[in-house]
Amino acid sequence: MTTTLEHPPIHRTEPRAFLPREVWQGLTADVIRAHPGTSRVLAERIIGQTVAFLIAGTTTDEPLSPSEQVDWGWHAFLLRTQAYSEFCQQHAGRFLHHHPGVPDAAETGGPEAIRNRTLMAVGAAGFDVDVDEDLWPAAAECSQCHQGCTDSPVGGKKQ
Repeated sequence: MTTTLEHPPIHRTEPRAFLPREVWQGLTADVIRAHPGTSRVLAERIIGQTVAFLIAGTTTDEPLSPSEQVDWGWHAFLLRTQAYSEFCQQHAGRFLHHHPGVPDAAETGGPEAIRNRTLMAVGAAGFDVDVDEDLWPAAAECSQCHQGCTDSPVGGKKQ
């Protein structure tokens, strides 16, 4: 007799579910406008990974860091202050601050460690990690800013 174990399907979280359609479209256009030559497809991937990064940052007190391109999406979102504030309140319970700077290697373990930790957190939060050279380059200097210096919900560094 053969026993088959049934596993529930893995449900991944869709980043679009976290933003109203008009906000998603506006952010996509903002990224394209700020970074000429960026395709609509890439801009939408950037926004998706930005949402995933921000949500993942609310689930850990470990320092996380966006890639340069994901940071483009975060900057675009920050400029839409009302939508960003509403997103933060709804999903983090508070404003998620952005403090640009190079993460302290002693605190983060260096670029490769922080990149790996960030990607693991995004996946653990239920999102697909869009790993390629466009969005999360290998051994990237993830140096734009990091969740640990953005007033982490469970104790990150405040500046």
